[in-house]
Amino acid sequence: MDTIESLPLFPLADVVLLPGASVPLRLFEPRYLQMVRDALAGSTQIGMVTVRPDSLADLAGDPPIFSIGCLGQISHAQEQADGTFQILLLGQSRFRIVQEEDRAGDRLYRCARVELLEDEPPTSPEAIAMLDRQREELFALLDRFLQRIVRGEEVVRIIEDFEGLEPAHLINALTRSLAFESIERQQLLEANSIFSRFQIMCDLLRFRLAGVAGSAAGSTGYLN
Repeated sequence: MDTIESLPLFPLADVVLLPGASVPLRLFEPRYLQMVRDALAGSTQIGMVTVRPDSLADLAGDPPIFSIGCLGQISHAQEQADGTFQILLLGQSRFRIVQEEDRAGDRLYRCARVELLEDEPPTSPEAIAMLDRQREELFALLDRFLQRIVRGEEVVRIIEDFEGLEPAHLINALTRSLAFESIERQQLLEANSIFSRFQIMCDLLRFRLAGVAGSAAGSTGYLN
């Protein structure tokens, strides 16, 4: 299993990066300005991690974080006139924190040794057939969900946008498009197989369906 000996960590409460997805970020705290400058001078990699929900009050310090995060590659960075940075981070791979480092020298941000996590793609006929069944179930739930919250003519267009995506990209696109809580997105990030992600996504859609039961069509509060 591949490891990165010292990966800068960027803990956030409301952003969960997934492999294959991208997220724009504005950095303004001194520790993260130092982090992005160091990253740009080196590997251009940052580890996105999520702060545990019961520790949000400690964001200004070093709050407890989930051990599973996502390796991000800085694909674009622009320093603003006020010294802040706008960056675009592309999700590369899930990782597990092995050990967080003590701060050394004048480093303000957190770093950790991490091991990269790889999913085994389904290759056997049985696994592919199972994934096809999960995909059918997911689209059936998505159709029911969309019928509740958007106008009828929009449902077909939205479904068509998702239908052409391969499994991993489909889950990522739905995660970006549906208004999930960060803890729910973290669940998807931590799932160790595409089968688990499909099951979690189906469960989340069932939960959303229960929540919109009786809501008026045309409400888009559940979409980003």
